[in-house]
Amino acid sequence: MGSERRDSERSNLRQWFCQLDQLLAGAARWWQFRPFHHRQWRWLDTHPELCHALDSLEDDVLRQLEADMVEAADWLSPWLAEAPPLLALSRLSRLEARVLAPPERLDHGVPGRKWQQILAFAGCLPESQDPVLEWCAGKGHLGRVLATCDGRPVTSLEWQARLCDEGTQLAQRSGAPMRFVHCDAFAPEAAQWVTGADAVALHACGDLHTTLMRHWAHGGGRHLSLSPCCYHLLRGEAFLPLSETARVAQVRLSRDDLHLPLQETVTAGAGVRRLRQRELHWRMAFDELQRELRGVDEYLAVPNIRKGLLTGRFADFARWAAERRQLSLPADIDEEHWLALGLQRRHRVRRMELVAHVFRRPLELWLVLDRALYLEEQGARVEIGEFCDREITPRNILVRATRP
Repeated sequence: MGSERRDSERSNLRQWFCQLDQLLAGAARWWQFRPFHHRQWRWLDTHPELCHALDSLEDDVLRQLEADMVEAADWLSPWLAEAPPLLALSRLSRLEARVLAPPERLDHGVPGRKWQQILAFAGCLPESQDPVLEWCAGKGHLGRVLATCDGRPVTSLEWQARLCDEGTQLAQRSGAPMRFVHCDAFAPEAAQWVTGADAVALHACGDLHTTLMRHWAHGGGRHLSLSPCCYHLLRGEAFLPLSETARVAQVRLSRDDLHLPLQETVTAGAGVRRLRQRELHWRMAFDELQRELRGVDEYLAVPNIRKGLLTGRFADFARWAAERRQLSLPADIDEEHWLALGLQRRHRVRRMELVAHVFRRPLELWLVLDRALYLEEQGARVEIGEFCDREITPRNILVRATRP
């Protein structure tokens, strides 16, 4: 009876993945592109009515749709029939959680929203008295909660020696049964610390969490609990699915595609949002400028910038960007001209992004289900769900795996 139940659970996750995969593949033209690479509307030849509707969209309505993807999918449904069913398939249940009562001042030095994430994540972990391995621990804030609330011995693995030292001091101050291991998570010796322990990882990036999954599958403890993040941070150039099911999927992802699920922020203040809009405006203005200078009508990537550069003049930004790309600018730049073109580009980019962003959560769930199916293929029982509201963090998916 037990084996039949496990087979049924595997079939359900596989069926869920295949439904997502089919819809995402059929809708690839709407999300598998980079909006800021395009000077004109991407779908002008095939869907001129959609482009006109997007072009006419007022900024306040755009902001409203950006904040509610269900409403955005409904607005776009006359052209994107796949959007509403994809979002319906991407809805996750909230995992059952217990309320933790950590000692006073245990959150010393932890930002409030991060502390909320930690408590929510810890409350959804399977109850156990087994030792814990905290993967990519930082200062061990999560491990300290588990050690003090449950009395479980915690080993916190972290590659930055400074964070290990600070975490050790915090553990000693709170009397938490913890030890820190200064170790690179990608080093072969990291595998030994996974053996026999329940492994936890809150927002371990890219190949850091997939490395933990592989170690756990080949000799970890009873439970693995992780919240994936930053899927694009790979050690290699190409994305390779983990599960056998995803390896034969219709969707084929590039490394660029893996950025899409992360293009959502809910924690930024008004000032930060204004700076982001100015940065997009100036980057698009510079893109128009560099295309004319080079005589090449294609996007040219510009490195990340210091935000202080955005408080000056566009001409200073343009010279900085040109130097980074080894371009020569004329002595005088017609700022007004290029900023006007940049504003038009920003208008179009933000509206093309609205279309692509409807597919953020479906694509993220595709990636999470790939990980869940991999763990099932290794013999684990796996469940996925949300451990907190998206207002606390959009990266709120928890994967829980248990050995039968």
